[in-house]
Amino acid sequence: MRLILITLLLWTMVACDSLHSNSSNHQSEDHSQVDKHSYANLDKIHTKHLHLELDVDFKNRTIYGVARHEMINNGADTAIFDINGLMIQKVTIGQKGSEEEADMFIDKMDKDSILGQPLMVPIKKDTKFVNIYYQTTERSDALDWLDTNLTTSKTKPFLYTQGQAILTRTWIPLQDSPSNRITYSADVKVPSDLLAVMSASNPTEKNESGKYHFEMNKPIPAYLIALAVGDLKYHAFSSNSGVYAETELLPSCVYEFDAIPKMISAAEKLYGPYQWGQYDILVLPYSFPFGGMENPMLTFANPTLLAGDKSLVSVIAHELAHSWSGNLVTNRTWNDFWLNEGFTVYFEQRIMESIYGKEVADILALIEFDELKDELTRIQSSEHPDDSKLHLALSGRNPDDGMTDIAYVKGAFFLKTLEQQVGRDKFDPFLKKYFETFQFKTVDATQFTAFLTKELLEKNHQSFNYDAWIYEEGLPDNCIQLHSVRLDRMAQLADDFVHGKVTFAPKVRYTWKKVGKRKRKIKHIEQIKYQDHIVQEWQTFIRRLPRNLSLTKMKEIDRYLHFSNSGNSELLMEWFVLSAHCNYVPQNKAQIAQFLGKVGRRKYLMPIYEALLLNRKTRDFAVQTFNGAKGHYHAVSRNSVADLIKSTK
Repeated sequence: MRLILITLLLWTMVACDSLHSNSSNHQSEDHSQVDKHSYANLDKIHTKHLHLELDVDFKNRTIYGVARHEMINNGADTAIFDINGLMIQKVTIGQKGSEEEADMFIDKMDKDSILGQPLMVPIKKDTKFVNIYYQTTERSDALDWLDTNLTTSKTKPFLYTQGQAILTRTWIPLQDSPSNRITYSADVKVPSDLLAVMSASNPTEKNESGKYHFEMNKPIPAYLIALAVGDLKYHAFSSNSGVYAETELLPSCVYEFDAIPKMISAAEKLYGPYQWGQYDILVLPYSFPFGGMENPMLTFANPTLLAGDKSLVSVIAHELAHSWSGNLVTNRTWNDFWLNEGFTVYFEQRIMESIYGKEVADILALIEFDELKDELTRIQSSEHPDDSKLHLALSGRNPDDGMTDIAYVKGAFFLKTLEQQVGRDKFDPFLKKYFETFQFKTVDATQFTAFLTKELLEKNHQSFNYDAWIYEEGLPDNCIQLHSVRLDRMAQLADDFVHGKVTFAPKVRYTWKKVGKRKRKIKHIEQIKYQDHIVQEWQTFIRRLPRNLSLTKMKEIDRYLHFSNSGNSELLMEWFVLSAHCNYVPQNKAQIAQFLGKVGRRKYLMPIYEALLLNRKTRDFAVQTFNGAKGHYHAVSRNSVADLIKSTK
């Protein structure tokens, strides 16, 4: 039955493409698009509510679906949707139960296959309901289908979606622009031994039918619609927070993330009530390309956060902060991605300061600032030096190009600099009012600066050159300067080690102690140990070391600090990059290969692969490792590394 259906769908796709020559009257209409990354004619017609009917088929790695759009029609005679890698069966008009089949036209794929294709549906000017019957394909890049060998249990498969920035259109036909916020609901059928969860109200245990219903009654942008299916268990931290994970990972998750209720409380004290009801985390398999994804009500998290010492929980603080910046107030287009991420990094650091103190928060900020400086150097010599502006010009490019430390860290330091000038006592009420004013709305740079001028600068008789931050390259001269004595000490330790003034080998000395009438010889062992410092301090130490450190020095570090076998992914990334520069790879090739074969997080993959590729002695190893591991990566990471290999030839 499915083979017949697939044949029919293939014919439908070809037939629709063949109608392109007859659809020029639909395409020629000027929709005055604000979002250059969507074909949707949102000014004429836009989705208000989306209901999904989904059948998840692991055997065929396909989702068979119906996307039922309830729309606000401003007199449009055509509704345009975004699709990419989808097979469209048919389109109907009208509510379920009284549908009439409609014509449809699918235009050609854009030249770079970034935007996909517009699906155009001729409608009447009073049409309110459009239903699209479809199935996903192997080109649905938002979907990551994982065989049992790639899951923790090794017995059950797993599926998750990753829609940001414009990949939701690869698993749902919709108007894929952040400027259009919608509510959604879903009825999902999955194998009865698996649990389905979404960025919505969720079950906490499986049912025998494998059928689940979901509701998201707050309007969200399309990129935040998310689905995951796996052999999941749930643990509650509080009445409105908890964590989902595979059984084998759940105890580690419970230990690592137990501060979530404190984080929620700290966030609410800063910038107002949490608006989404429930805040849960889903820990995904290792192929997930990001540290976390802020899907409302259900943050997706990478298991690399399970360091065993809670040293990487700032990522959870970051995703929680997105519940205000990004989810509650959203960038209108991807050109202003910094309005999502810069605000979130700033907010994340305020949460961390509230719980762990200013010293730790400043250390985290300085680690990221080092990464920003490296990013600025890279961008300055790149094809797009203007990418160091906060407001970007991404028309004709993949919006993923804007997902750099510029948006995250330069954006955060813009706000930190602003806070320093006007004072926290004025800045916090301003930011709280910003979230209240624009809640469940979208914002661009122009709207933000108008609000900033009126509600903060003019009210407090302040002047601030925000244009230099938003519309000019690099870092302005007035950027706030942070300092950490602890990181200074680690930099000095690295210098002393390089110059032979300090060693990690144990030093033994003896003293005599009088015990009664006799003297007793006491042995003392002095040694710098890994546990003496937090991971961010060791990151500073590694970054300070020269890129040509001797093999002897590298071996000493590894012998006593065991970096190559660290359980902390942040530290492993730094160490493996240094290893590639210092020709230490023959000593830890197995550990590097194991890490790259297991972890799919792009933040770690890109610098390691780049360092390996740029060293002629390790380039072949890098390519061979990628070819063996790429099937384990999500398309976001797989495509990024593939492009890196091409660009470093």
